[in-house]
Amino acid sequence: MLAARVRHRSTEVAGVRVFYREAGPDDSPLTLVLLHGFPGSSQMFRHVIEPLADLGVRVVAPDMPGFGLSSLPEPRGPYTFAWIADVVEEWLSGLGVTDKILYLHDYGSAVGYQLATRSPSTVRGLVVQNGNAHEEGLGKQWDASRDYWSDPTEENRRRIEPWLHYEGTKHQYLWALPERLAELVPPETWELDWRAISRGDGLDAHWELFTDYRTHVARFPEIARYHREAEPPTLIVWGVHDPYYDLDEVLAYHRVLPTAESHLLDAGHYLLETHSREFVSHARPFIARLIEQQGRS
Repeated sequence: MLAARVRHRSTEVAGVRVFYREAGPDDSPLTLVLLHGFPGSSQMFRHVIEPLADLGVRVVAPDMPGFGLSSLPEPRGPYTFAWIADVVEEWLSGLGVTDKILYLHDYGSAVGYQLATRSPSTVRGLVVQNGNAHEEGLGKQWDASRDYWSDPTEENRRRIEPWLHYEGTKHQYLWALPERLAELVPPETWELDWRAISRGDGLDAHWELFTDYRTHVARFPEIARYHREAEPPTLIVWGVHDPYYDLDEVLAYHRVLPTAESHLLDAGHYLLETHSREFVSHARPFIARLIEQQGRS
């Protein structure tokens, strides 16, 4: 019975202290890897790890370097999504993880698709929760960011700078949410996130990482090829009140992955804060099928 309880662990990887949550059997042939977005951490999965691990699958959720309780190396080198993927890849190798299901959310998509395209045969499925991989999802709200990526001047930076302050961190959780949903989001989410990303030179590091998001956007054609060639079984669970990624993103996934299963929820970008039970109800049968398929292979 204790196998499905969450264990809280940390390890050293490539000069980084990586904190992670884990549940389920260590010897499971399939591992669900939960990759959070900005400005979050593995805490966003606190309500879903045990219900998913109850299926008999190993579940691991890292705080990516520079987030949550994980550190950045000292001295700090370039802070990019490819580097974060290097750290996560080495961490997974140390845990003995091979075949896996990737949960992709926000920044976690940029990291997860690095892992998937590097080793497509080890990815047995994708769970996409408000994670972007197509131009269709980047609406007009990204125009100022695109200007900054192409010309990172102080003037262009000032146009988008408010998102990387305390109020901007809080705004990440509440923007565009109806009041009936906003009052369900616990305030410790943004309080803990802000404490984590603002420590030391964290804000400078996160500007650097945000600037590097342009490399993820540039990889969209490569990701589309991965989808077409690998055809990973895919579950999409999407909060329709997401102010960051347009709903057209879901349609874009279906165009390249026509067998994908999708569910639209009356939720926001961080839907696990308000709709974790609904998410689990969709994720459990999907993951159970992948476990069964893995057992037959």
